[in-house]
Amino acid sequence: MAPRLRSVTNHRTERVAVPAPAHADPAAATASVRGLSRRFGDRAVLDDLDLDIAPGEFVALIGRSGSGKSTLLRALAGLDQEVTGQVSVAGPVSVAFQEPRLVPWKRVLDNVELGLRTGDPAGAAGTALSEVGLTERASAWPATLSGGEAQRASLARALVREPRLLLLDEPFSALDALTRITMHRLVVSLWERHRPAVLLVTHDVDEALALADRVLVLGEGRIAHSSPITLPRPRERDHPDLIALRLRLLTQLGVPAGDTD
Repeated sequence: MAPRLRSVTNHRTERVAVPAPAHADPAAATASVRGLSRRFGDRAVLDDLDLDIAPGEFVALIGRSGSGKSTLLRALAGLDQEVTGQVSVAGPVSVAFQEPRLVPWKRVLDNVELGLRTGDPAGAAGTALSEVGLTERASAWPATLSGGEAQRASLARALVREPRLLLLDEPFSALDALTRITMHRLVVSLWERHRPAVLLVTHDVDEALALADRVLVLGEGRIAHSSPITLPRPRERDHPDLIALRLRLLTQLGVPAGDTD
């Protein structure tokens, strides 16, 4: 499938590109952004930003509140038509938001099936629910689900479309600590099974370190820092490499050394 390309004239002539990871070929990237800018009034939230996400790569994006993380995600999803620059995505895109956004008057299976038009929608939705451990809740109403169950249903709805790019906008931030750990394991297992490229927006540095192949820091409208992580999953939080990287990322976020516990 040819990449989906959106381009808007950008009159800036100088740009410093953030290098892609060594394994990423921009021409073969699942998602590629060049010169992306977005202004809200006089404020530039994104400012001539460049980014490549390789096929199957799991990328985490962190940054201070208001730094433009969700704005970048919305641009990749095609939900923001006011950006300037160029966005190219090869294949279907699915999004799971912080709120599960399940349709309250449809049962769980119908929510997952929503929008599917070809093949066997009910069968595909049932398989997706099985993958997230919700087969027994297929006929339940969304209001009866726990927070973790609702987010699993949201993931099933995103993955049933077999996206090439999966966008996760802080989907675990409202969950308790134990449920979040369970969801982390589930997301990794689903990613390993389906292998979409993933962009996870999160405020949680430890979440980024646990899940991602590469962690990006967004600052002043651009990718200010990029760190690859090659440790195998599951990862021990107290691994020396992760401790050092955690300190480096927090420093990039402007957190004083004495406040990193």
